[in-house]
Amino acid sequence: MTIGVLKEPSFETRVSLLPESIASLCKKGHQLLVENEAGLNAFATDEHYQNAGARIVSRNEVYSADAILAIHPPIEGTIKMKAGSVLVGVFQPLFRHPLMKEWAAAGITCFSLDMLPRTSRAQSMDVLSSQANIAGYKAVLMAAFTYSRYLPMFMTAAGSIPPAKVLVLGAGVAGLQAVATARRLGAIVEVFDTRPAVKEEVMSLGAKFIEVEGAADASNAGGYAVEQDATFRQKQQQRITESIARADIVITTAQIPGKQAPVLVNTAMIESMRAGSIIIDLAAGTGGNTSLSRNDETVIHHGVTIIGNSNLPATMPSDASKLYGRNLVAFLQLLTGSDGELVLNWEDDLVKGSCIIHDKEIVHAGVKSLAI
Repeated sequence: MTIGVLKEPSFETRVSLLPESIASLCKKGHQLLVENEAGLNAFATDEHYQNAGARIVSRNEVYSADAILAIHPPIEGTIKMKAGSVLVGVFQPLFRHPLMKEWAAAGITCFSLDMLPRTSRAQSMDVLSSQANIAGYKAVLMAAFTYSRYLPMFMTAAGSIPPAKVLVLGAGVAGLQAVATARRLGAIVEVFDTRPAVKEEVMSLGAKFIEVEGAADASNAGGYAVEQDATFRQKQQQRITESIARADIVITTAQIPGKQAPVLVNTAMIESMRAGSIIIDLAAGTGGNTSLSRNDETVIHHGVTIIGNSNLPATMPSDASKLYGRNLVAFLQLLTGSDGELVLNWEDDLVKGSCIIHDKEIVHAGVKSLAI
């Protein structure tokens, strides 16, 4: 099978495959076409790719491949892939209905790995988890860099400095990594999540879990939050209000698939924080968890700095690309037969669950219902 790697849009530093992943695919008999300078921002040169066995080609030549790998949707509007070829990436199809219709008309088959069923079998190809881990780590480092005080407690001849108080909203992969990183830096950490099942994980990392009774069951939500009723939201707001007034740093991570991120922090809560406090909103790309978040922007309100950034993995392009590439290599094994040729097994729940478009139709039930 011929596999193509596209160069990402200018705002993205990551690349779908680093040379180490290229080499593993070449050993399996695949031919790799890499767009010129695709990996430069992740510190992988064209020479590195050639040494790993890839051919460096133009963007138009990449579109001749049987399977094309990307992170973001190609920027060309109607993409130039040949009918029947496969496109794999992270395309947020629940938010991009017009684009999905356009791709369906082009006759390609599209797999979006953010829709992959989050089962134990899918762990090796779970791009959301691999990238969220980085986001949680960098969120704390960004907060520590921006914050005007120490994170750990310091005992000095001039007196003692108390440790910073960090509040993490959402204990998914990003949230738990944020907890672990903040604890390693010596902060006191509190965590809120609507899922009681994560309490044990939170406490094992040395953080305090804030409990609110009456949450809707999220056991079948694939690790995401679910919408809550009005009674729970009222209790939730009260507990968060109490905690946020004490917090020096807040990391927000809560998202709901296909919907705007829930607003957990309103303006009054932000105004209750002391001047110099920091909020890092990882859900800013889908509206944000605060009422003042703006994606890719920093807002200062009443002395509180609110940083909206939904693409923190791009600040660590080397490791982020390495992990993303390993996820893709694992997923490609599902799409190839013993002879290395493209085989789409619709009996496989991972193949079926992540396929958005096939045979000129939107085939994913969730995306199809929203694209009508």
